[in-house]
Order: sequence, then C-alpha cells, then structure tokens
Amino acid sequence: MKIDLPILNQLGGLLGSAAVRWWMGTLDYKVAYYDRAIDPVFPEYQGQKIYVFWHEYILFPLYLRGRCNFAMLLSRHRDAEVLSYAAHHLGFEFVRGSTNRGGVGALRQLLDRSQRMNLTITPDGPRGPRRRLAPGCVYLASKLGLPLVAMGYGYDRPWRVRKAWDQFAIPRPFSRARAIPSGEIFVPPHLDREGLEHFRVKIEDLLNRLTIEAESWAASGLRKPGQHWLRKQPGAWPALGQNGRDAALPGIPDVRIPTV
Repeated sequence: MKIDLPILNQLGGLLGSAAVRWWMGTLDYKVAYYDRAIDPVFPEYQGQKIYVFWHEYILFPLYLRGRCNFAMLLSRHRDAEVLSYAAHHLGFEFVRGSTNRGGVGALRQLLDRSQRMNLTITPDGPRGPRRRLAPGCVYLASKLGLPLVAMGYGYDRPWRVRKAWDQFAIPRPFSRARAIPSGEIFVPPHLDREGLEHFRVKIEDLLNRLTIEAESWAASGLRKPGQHWLRKQPGAWPALGQNGRDAALPGIPDVRIPTV
C-alpha cells in the first residue's frame, strides 16, 4: 500500500534534488551542437523553445539547466509527485498533466507559460511506449509557433531500471555523459491530422537517432569533432525575442510540408 502524504512527497523531493546534485555532479559532460544558439546559457540565444527528450534521461537536463527559465510538463500520476518537488528545488517550474489525465488544463497552462518561458516535454511519458513520440509536442509547436529542439542524451553503460516502462537510465558515478541537440525545428501552423503525423514520425526518428548517437559517443570514450565541455550554469533569465529564422531537421531532407 502506498502512503500519499504531501509532507512526505515534499521531503522526498528535497532529498531527491540533493541526491541529483551530488550524483549528477560527478559526471563528465560534453556536448556537440548543431547550433549552440539553442542553449539558453549563451548570449546568442533568443526566443522561447520547446525542448523534447526521452523520459529515461530526465535527470540530465534537471541537473544541468535549472533556473534557465524552463517549465516542465509532468504527469498527474502519483509517481510524479516527488519528481515535481525535486524539479522545483532544482530550478524548474512545472505543469501537471498529460494526454490521459489533466490534458486540457495542462494545455492551458502550457499556453500561458509559453508567453514567457521555455517548455520541456518528455514525449514518450508518462507511461510509454518507450521512445515513441506522442503528437502533443508537435501540436503544441504548431499551435504556438515555437521551434522544437530534440535533445539526444547518453551515458556510458548506465544502470537501467529494467522493470520500469522506460528502462530509466541511472548513470554510473564519475562516468561520461554526452548530449547532441538538434537545431531549431519549425512546424507549420494549422496542420491537419496527416501533417501532424508526418512531423511526429520525422521528429521521433530524429530524436531516436540523436539519442543513439549520444549513447554510442558516451560508451566509446572517443573525441567527437566540435565537442565542447557542458557545464552546469546558473543561467541568466534571457530576454525573449522573435524566432526570426527557419531551420530544417538536421540530416533529414524535405521534412517541411505545405501549410494546410
């Protein structure tokens, strides 16, 4: 029997955030950017974005990019209670809901937060299937006119929670952690169902390829051309501007479709 007491969830979130800071702080982080302007810690960063990454790697951005003006979508499931408090202590705002529970309310909150904040979504959460992208993030990008950024993450031979639906990744202390983010991906407005599915498949494929590449890079221990140290930074709350430019999905030609 599970005990659901707010005070215990709050305490769990506080202890969990401390554990994340210590554990994740031991890792060796490197990144290979397609365009470093997608990272809010750099001065050339402009405009709100929607960042998507697989649920199993949620500890990676939680540790590195707190207090960088992010709102994270977390499910209403009881298992996410402690995570929501931990995210708060690590410097994230959060919205509770999913496509199954609290979806309409969550969408309204995301629409509101997008006026002043970046959004982060695990598009295979809260219950999977693993590494299967739900269309919600594509719909949101089309509705808001905000670019998507696909974040490929990987650890060197992490421990896996095999009984979890996402095979949640726990990095080994003092091991390698690697990130390969895409450039900005602009989704046309007013997409019909066929258009949403077209972009859903393309972005799912891209996110899987970036994730597999980051995992292979972490496991190999090799140097990657264009790699940089990726450090935890407090991150100023950047001025929000216009998106200003269009970009195709890296490595996937002819991904855009006409506005319908």
